[in-house]
Amino acid sequence: MARVNIQGLQVDEELYAFVEKEALPGSGVASQAFWAGYGAMVRDLAPRNGALLAERDRLQGEIDVWHRARAGRAHNAAEYEAFLREIGYLKPAPGASAISTGNVDDEIARICGAQLVVPSSNARYALNAANARWGSLYDALYGTDAISDADGAQRTAKYNPLRGAKVIAKAREALDVAAPLAQGSHADSTGYAVEGGALVITLQGGAKTGLKEAAKFAGYTGEAAAPTTILLRNHGLHVEIVIDRTHPIGKTDTAGVADVVMEAAVSTIVDMEDSVAAVDAQDK
Repeated sequence: MARVNIQGLQVDEELYAFVEKEALPGSGVASQAFWAGYGAMVRDLAPRNGALLAERDRLQGEIDVWHRARAGRAHNAAEYEAFLREIGYLKPAPGASAISTGNVDDEIARICGAQLVVPSSNARYALNAANARWGSLYDALYGTDAISDADGAQRTAKYNPLRGAKVIAKAREALDVAAPLAQGSHADSTGYAVEGGALVITLQGGAKTGLKEAAKFAGYTGEAAAPTTILLRNHGLHVEIVIDRTHPIGKTDTAGVADVVMEAAVSTIVDMEDSVAAVDAQDK
């Protein structure tokens, strides 16, 4: 494998050519400055990384010996914790500390939601992850084993109304958790409307109620008296109730609900390490 010697480093020739001809031009970083800085970083961090790897090997070796010596014995959690502290695997809890950040997106700093990690080398993965910001709860429940196949609710090539009924019931349970009503359940709803800026839910029998926490109502689309979507907010994440009485599902629902769409993966991490850690210079 051909290599280029520069700043005390031996760099694969193809990787060197990529940096010189594609990465650096237009960046404002001179070739000499880049390689000098990178070489200094490698010389500084390589010994530290070696020491960390050696410490990891030491810990793993001692843990292996401990387990082999106790093979066949019942696990003693207190004894094991004391051993892990003795060898330095577990450290004392640090004291209280406070940190602050600025100019950070809410999705990173404030919203506790799922993050998808994708390798930078596959554009389709990144696109799929970005599109996963919102997802149909109905589709997720219907197509997975989150809903039992029992009692005629099997997943079939054509829509199975029995399975669909289970899906709708489960989705209403999720709404009751995310945005409970002041009285009754979303399962008993026959209509959603907005009156005076507040969400009003009509229940079976004609009684009307609102949300237990009115602030969880985030907005709507369509006419106030007959919205097409209702947006709810729970812990910074959103749930959208889609209302369409002409939809194949909505027309069978007492409240005309055609779907429940949930904010799912709030951010996508494009991971360079996953892409380059186990590949050759050409892929890098």
